[in-house]
Amino acid sequence: MATAANTATAAGAKDAPPAPSKSLSGIVKQVLSGDTVVIRATKGAPPPEKQITFSHVLAPKLARRPGAGGDETKDEPWAWESREFLRKKLIGVEVTFTFDKPANSNREYGFVWIGKDKETGENVVESIVREGLVSVRREGRPTAEQQTLIELEDQARAAGRGKWSSTANAVDKVRNIKWAHENPAHLVDIYGGNPVKAIIEHVRDGSTVRAFLLPDFHYITLMISGIRCPGVKLDADGKPDLSVKVPFADEARYYVETRLLQRDVEIRLESVNNSNFIGTILYPKGNIAESLLREGLAKCVDWSMAVMKTGTDKLRAAERFAKEKRLRQWQDYQAKTPVFNSKEKDFSGTVVEVFNGDAINVRLSNGQVKKVFFSSIRPPRDQRAVVGTDGEEIVKAPPRGKNYRPLYEIPHMFDAREFLRKKLIDKKVQCNLDYISPPRENFPEKYCYTVSIGGQNVAEAMVAKGLATCVRYRQDDDQRSSAYDQLIAAEQQAIKGLKGLHAKKDNATLRVNDLTVDHSRIKVQYLPSWQRALRTEAIVEFVASGSRLRIFVPKDSCLVTFLLAGISCPRSSRPALNGVPAQEGEPFGDEALTFTRERVLQRDVSVHIDTTDKAGSSVIGWLWTDSGANLSVALVEEGLAEVHFSAEKSEYYRQLKSAEDRAKAAKKNIWKNYVEQVPKEKTVTEEEKEDKVVAERKVNYENVIVTEITETLTFFAQSVESGSKLESLMGKLHADFQSNPPIAGSYTPKRGDLVAAQFTLDNQWYRAKVERVQGSNATVLYIDYGNKETLPTNRLAALPPAFSSEKPYATEYTLALVALPTDNEDKEEALRAFSEDVLNHKVQLNVELKVTGSPHLATLRDPTTKTDFGKQLVAEGLVLAEERGERKLKDLVDQYKVAQEAARAAHLVIWKYGDITQDDAPEFR
Repeated sequence: MATAANTATAAGAKDAPPAPSKSLSGIVKQVLSGDTVVIRATKGAPPPEKQITFSHVLAPKLARRPGAGGDETKDEPWAWESREFLRKKLIGVEVTFTFDKPANSNREYGFVWIGKDKETGENVVESIVREGLVSVRREGRPTAEQQTLIELEDQARAAGRGKWSSTANAVDKVRNIKWAHENPAHLVDIYGGNPVKAIIEHVRDGSTVRAFLLPDFHYITLMISGIRCPGVKLDADGKPDLSVKVPFADEARYYVETRLLQRDVEIRLESVNNSNFIGTILYPKGNIAESLLREGLAKCVDWSMAVMKTGTDKLRAAERFAKEKRLRQWQDYQAKTPVFNSKEKDFSGTVVEVFNGDAINVRLSNGQVKKVFFSSIRPPRDQRAVVGTDGEEIVKAPPRGKNYRPLYEIPHMFDAREFLRKKLIDKKVQCNLDYISPPRENFPEKYCYTVSIGGQNVAEAMVAKGLATCVRYRQDDDQRSSAYDQLIAAEQQAIKGLKGLHAKKDNATLRVNDLTVDHSRIKVQYLPSWQRALRTEAIVEFVASGSRLRIFVPKDSCLVTFLLAGISCPRSSRPALNGVPAQEGEPFGDEALTFTRERVLQRDVSVHIDTTDKAGSSVIGWLWTDSGANLSVALVEEGLAEVHFSAEKSEYYRQLKSAEDRAKAAKKNIWKNYVEQVPKEKTVTEEEKEDKVVAERKVNYENVIVTEITETLTFFAQSVESGSKLESLMGKLHADFQSNPPIAGSYTPKRGDLVAAQFTLDNQWYRAKVERVQGSNATVLYIDYGNKETLPTNRLAALPPAFSSEKPYATEYTLALVALPTDNEDKEEALRAFSEDVLNHKVQLNVELKVTGSPHLATLRDPTTKTDFGKQLVAEGLVLAEERGERKLKDLVDQYKVAQEAARAAHLVIWKYGDITQDDAPEFR
């Protein structure tokens, strides 16, 4: 019996792991399961490693992913808990271990102690047995170490710890691992760019890892955003070729393993690339990508940085540090960036001109104008050009005709220019030089800047709207924008949003009627409507001289040459062009050109067109700047133009003549040598001839509706004939604002602006003119009705151009030949009576006298009884008859005086206490 027992014991001992014999120290690199760890040496780069399986114990098996050497398997209960127990206790910790390798075995078995001394250090095998997370092998005759483990296991069983628990459900201890993802982008959207707790399970190379996202156990392959580390070369079959050593590949992988492998980290998913995720890994010391770059173990990758939400500037800074120190991959680096002087590098100035989407002219404080190109972006281009994968033109577009205008004919070029024009013209910008593009193909060198306004990168804003694209560079090319990563990110968002150039629909060109070339349609098709319009909105595209411009009319989508009315401006000099020799200008011609350019070039202006020149090739009219100044008057005021005889018939003649007189008195510019001539006295005969010219009163009654009466006895009236047009206009305006409501507060009103205002009583939008702005409130006049209102500025909006060309439908008049009494009560009574008679009633109106710069004098009468309402107010003793000296009104004034005498004799209302006009006698003064 004893022999048999000894034989059985010997057989059992043969299968069990032998007692460990060798003792070494190292750092725990990885925990493979609850009974197996990988320990690396403390020296070497990378150091050698050893896999140790714990002696005498067996841990539950972890799940195996499909394709990893077999079919997919699930966790055995408590497998993950046992692995996690060791991971949290050992990863990155220095340990002492003993091991031995049994005969006919590929594994090395042993014990592990925490610390450098196994006598005082914690025995990890005993600890995991004590926690009830592994099973102890009991076959054969136990050794002393094995007996200790058996006793510890019995204690764990008795205490119900770990897998020996009677209350824990084994099913709850099995992970539900998501090994694959049918829609990776959906998972990115679920986490929404927020950091997710994770454990790094494997480091493939310095910039690619595999990880579990917790707590849902999504298993992902992650490419670190913004960088690429040296990796393993692939053979012809696409498999790793370990025979080829890539410089710094092993060092980069080792660097990441020592910091991330099986560590608790946070991952911010940012995008996907095929089935791989792209994201940022945050560990206790920061962003691992930044750390790799700083050590020279990685390089920035433009396409990957584009998906990053934040931190690209830190990655670029870390790479620059490694370049400057010439660390590892940058050991042979030579900087290519030229050295700039301080005046070229950084400056601020005011934008005075915008070119076709990629450059601007900036005026410095000393008056110098510099041309500034935007860094690293390309404006919309001719679609007929053949473009390579890097964005460069392989084949240039064939030449166009002589009348080709790229601004309008290249899709989105006009949109890009308009975006810059509205955002930058006359605004102060900050320019920071990034690089100088060398001259090529007959083009000079270009100074390329990052331009910002109010802290916003203008180029980035353009790219974000799909109005420009990013230039693609070689990875080692540093000649790029300092904000290049933000530009790439903005472009990705524009592509995703199908904005501008990236829209799927065909990009149609802007159809422009170029009336500077085809003059035949000016008089027939456009001039009548322009003459009828009160004001026409336009953009000044080019200034040829002080009084000659080319304007673009958005409403009609046409270009036309525009001549300023009422003035004669000196001719400016002209450079040699297309074989035509240069021409000298007249005195102060260039100054007039500069004056006009600085005030209106590429600005929004309002024009009123009167007529055309003799050839019918240009239109003549009046132009108001964005500040409301009449440009003709401004040029005359500055002594850069003189009044033309044609202005005598215009309503602006007095303004022009007064401006000219002031310029002459100040001897400005063209008047610097002016000597005033003494006017010749008129003869008696000439005066008598003038006195004989007596105008007759004209009577031409028009049916109107009085819509508003003011405190000064002026009133607003609408023509009955235009009622249907007004209703149609209001209907379209209300529909437009209902379908495209403005953003509250997005519009900043200025005095004199023609705007849309939301009327308080019905919350509908109407045309209005801003009369005064005080803080957050504005007083407006509703131009089609005559009433005024003070309302918050957030109830104002820009008036769409389609509604600005119509003249106001309500016209202001002064009730002719009458005056209000001075007593406030009498005044209120007169206004009340006048309102009862005419307000919102259909009456007949006759203009008696036109007054320049003020409301015309008009009489009103009842269309049925022909009663003159003004004379009736006089006859009722409510108002005074006004003294007028115009001969054509003499008969009418006499009738009003008769009515007043009758009221005075009857002591009616204002006359009840006698003659109120006697207060003006000398003794009362």
